[in-house]
Amino acid sequence: MMERFLPEKEEGYVVAVVGATGAVGKTMLEILEERKFPISKVIPIASSRSAGSTVSFNGKDVVVQDLATFEPEGVDIALFSAGGGTSKEHAPRFAEAGCYVVDNSSAWRMDEDIALVVPEVNPETLEMARYNRIIANPNCSTIQMVVALKPLHDVVPIERVNVSTYQAVSGAGGMAIEELAKQTGALLNGRSAEVEVFPARIAFNVIPQIDVFMDDGYTKEERKMMDETVKIMGADIAVTATTVRVPVFYGHSEAVNITFAGDMDADRARDLLADAEGVCVVDDPATEDYAMPSEAAGSDPVWVSRIRNDNSFRNSLHLWVVADNVRKGAALNAVQIAEILIR
Repeated sequence: MMERFLPEKEEGYVVAVVGATGAVGKTMLEILEERKFPISKVIPIASSRSAGSTVSFNGKDVVVQDLATFEPEGVDIALFSAGGGTSKEHAPRFAEAGCYVVDNSSAWRMDEDIALVVPEVNPETLEMARYNRIIANPNCSTIQMVVALKPLHDVVPIERVNVSTYQAVSGAGGMAIEELAKQTGALLNGRSAEVEVFPARIAFNVIPQIDVFMDDGYTKEERKMMDETVKIMGADIAVTATTVRVPVFYGHSEAVNITFAGDMDADRARDLLADAEGVCVVDDPATEDYAMPSEAAGSDPVWVSRIRNDNSFRNSLHLWVVADNVRKGAALNAVQIAEILIR
């Protein structure tokens, strides 16, 4: 059994949420409240632009602190969702003050000394955090995929994964949500759609690019999924990805093709996934029952559907994987990590 990271405190823990006024930060606060995380004091923190405003927690308005001037001494756990540059600058400052930092940016994910954690998949790697006190939250699209892969990989090792994603605009932040809404309204009313956030119009369209292109033709988002999956799974799995932005507000979807080292069929996979932590199987072709982002939005599980044999290649399966990218893909995963720290 893993030893405690933090001593038990009857009065609860001091928890800071950095980036508390953003979509993920607000959801972190909601989930801490929903799951009754033992808190003696919550400290919402943001940039100077938002400092002095308030957020709601447990029915009370709490004043947002300025990250630049905040002193982290006395904070037990800090949940960061404020961008990579901010994390690189301030996460070490919190860690040096004795605080455990769970960071939602890409700043630390591929650092070999930093644990990259999905609680249902590799909680044991949290041991690394005893030495540096920084823990990385994976990319939202990676999280939902590895939650579905792990129970299968534990039974028959996975050799290769080929994934195509259909990612909601909320993954690009509040301005992206606003752009989809504005463009949709404009086009429905016969006006032209202004493009500011995405590289092309997103309303009534599909964009096969998320983040910048790299020298090998993959985008940075695709490279994140490929590299993070191997690190989290702790196995030599060949991973290739195509990430696509679709005109959906919340909820990422993924078509995942998996090749195993041995026999694995759809029926066995369905049974394994039905029993897996954090997974909900919805898969009945007879009644056209399957997961969709419109239904997954606002929920905690990773939903798996369309489980079927790939008849074109040996020992291969198809899965359709859906999850709320802001909840499980970011905020919930971070809070689950914090729950392990106090167990």
